[in-house]
Amino acid sequence: MAGNSKDSKILAYKDMINQLNKTISTQTELIQSLQKTLEADRLEKENLRQQIEYLTKKLFGTSSEKRKDIAGQLNLFDEAEQEADPTWEQELPDDITVPEHKRKARRTHADLFKNVPSCDEIISLPEEERNCPTCGTQMECIGKEFVRHEFRFTPAKGKVVNIYRETYKCPECAISEEHPDDQTFVKAPVQEPLIPESYASESVVGWAMHQKYQNGLPLNRQEEDWKQLGVPLSRATLANWIIYCAENYLRHVYNYFHRQLRMRKYLMADETRVQVLNEPERNPETDSWMWLFRSGEDGLPPILLYHYTETRAKFHAASFLQGFSGYLETDGYQGYNNLPDIKRCSCWAHVRRYFTDAIPKGKEYDYSLPAVQGVQFCSKLFDCERYSKAKNHTAEQRKQFRLEKEKPILEAFWNWLDQQRPNKGTRLAKAVNYAQNRKDTLMTYLEDGHCSLSNNLSENAIRPFTVGRKNWLFSASPKGAAS
Repeated sequence: MAGNSKDSKILAYKDMINQLNKTISTQTELIQSLQKTLEADRLEKENLRQQIEYLTKKLFGTSSEKRKDIAGQLNLFDEAEQEADPTWEQELPDDITVPEHKRKARRTHADLFKNVPSCDEIISLPEEERNCPTCGTQMECIGKEFVRHEFRFTPAKGKVVNIYRETYKCPECAISEEHPDDQTFVKAPVQEPLIPESYASESVVGWAMHQKYQNGLPLNRQEEDWKQLGVPLSRATLANWIIYCAENYLRHVYNYFHRQLRMRKYLMADETRVQVLNEPERNPETDSWMWLFRSGEDGLPPILLYHYTETRAKFHAASFLQGFSGYLETDGYQGYNNLPDIKRCSCWAHVRRYFTDAIPKGKEYDYSLPAVQGVQFCSKLFDCERYSKAKNHTAEQRKQFRLEKEKPILEAFWNWLDQQRPNKGTRLAKAVNYAQNRKDTLMTYLEDGHCSLSNNLSENAIRPFTVGRKNWLFSASPKGAAS
């Protein structure tokens, strides 16, 4: 009996141990699950913090990506190549180095107004004050002295021109007895109106276009300006004039430059959103697109063309570039991939921007951070490009210079990038993935010295449109957007 009791206790203890082991195992799994949840929450919180930091910086911070190294602080590139060429980091002559910052050389009044017509204004003594205060003798002018420059502005004003044409007749035919009914009349030729049955002139329509597209002034504000001049020009009238002239006059010029653009070998492209209200079968809130295609740094006169489309689909770019064969510099949009007869170059300024956005607030000079190191790699490439341009390298010289100086930096960058293991979802992970996914096209610029390191020329060219869009907000119709 004692043995059976002992055995039953042992079995009970074994069951208890098994149950405890199961409980421990369950609790261990629960703890691990909670730890994973906490880690995921921590990463999500960190990602959200970075996002808030990024948006705050975009909203209130500077948009420039330029940074200065701290004096005495070593960075990634204190290498022998800089010691071998003491002019490597030489600043441009227009920059004057002063403590803590660089200041541009101050321009004189003559520099400011060198392209503005000028005239002289002579200030003379009134007749009644030209007598000598000592003896009363009439004084004589013996010279003049310069006092100051003064810039004056004449406000815009309009006028109505009533156009008549004269009619001529032959006085001899009028009194001829042989042909009394054959009198000759000739009217002076008159240029056709800019727009049929309209009082619009070239100067008015040209000014409206300049105000809207160059100065970003919406037509409703232009309408108010015309009212102040006493002219009731409505925004609808102005819009109709602009669209008509764009389609009937500027379209021919546009098509000519489109043909010329496709004959070039180095192009650049960018695109941005635009809202068009009255597109057929589309909601007014749907995004449409404005593309910018321009010539690259080929040494020829630049050509810049805008192109409106309803969508951002790849076939729009393919259609516009049909017949072009050469290099195309773009941002990260994948719609430019695999276009026929085109080698794509990706923009290194975008890569640098991704790494810049990944730098935590206040850590811009912490060279131990991968994001700062990524910016350093990119900035070194831009330093090389500035040096090459300062030396006025030819395309072939620039190609050789890039292979000698920039290719080693690129190889070091890709090796460094392969070693990075950022947390998923962070801005650093986005920067690393962005660069890795575009490695081939980021290296294409080494093939030809005419290719650009960045797409900044396109971004600068499309910026006036984006600035104007903030003012006029949308286009009322596809024709208006195309104009």
